[in-house]
Amino acid sequence: MTAQDELLYERELQIAASPETIFPFLIEPEKLTQWMGIDATLEARPRGVFRVEVKPETIARGEFIQVEPNSRVVFTWGWEQGGSAQLPPGSTRVEITLTPNERGTTLRFVHSGFSSEEERDGHGRGWDLLLPRLVDVSEGRDPGPDPWADAKADSVA
Repeated sequence: MTAQDELLYERELQIAASPETIFPFLIEPEKLTQWMGIDATLEARPRGVFRVEVKPETIARGEFIQVEPNSRVVFTWGWEQGGSAQLPPGSTRVEITLTPNERGTTLRFVHSGFSSEEERDGHGRGWDLLLPRLVDVSEGRDPGPDPWADAKADSVA
C-alpha cells in the first residue's frame, strides 16, 4: 500500500431504509441533488459521466467505474471548476457499499487517493456535511436547504 492510498476518508452509516430505496439517491440526478449539489449529470454505467455542480461555479467531475444495482457504486472524483486545483477531475476515488441489515442498511463510504492530509481533511468536512443529508432523504425526511447552495465558490476543499 502506498502512502497516497493511506490518505482516505471513511464513514459507516446506519440508514433505516433498504438498499433499493437508497441506491437511486446515488445514481439518479434528480435524487442525488436532493442531498448533494444543485445540478448533476450522471450516466450510471462503467465509464459513464459523474458530474455534480456542488454549488455555484464549483463542479466535481469523474466517471463511474462500477455500478452494482442496490449494492455498490464506485466513481472517480476531482474538480473541474472551483474546488481544489490539487485535485483535478477523476484524480480520487469514491466507493459506496450498501449492505442490508436488520435495521435497514449499512452504508460504507470511502473516498481515497488524496495527495495530502489537507485535501483529505477538507473533503472530509464536506462529506460530514453531506452524508447526513443522504440519510435524511433515504429515510424519507426533508434534509432542508443545502448549506452550500448559496455559498461562495472558493470555500470548498
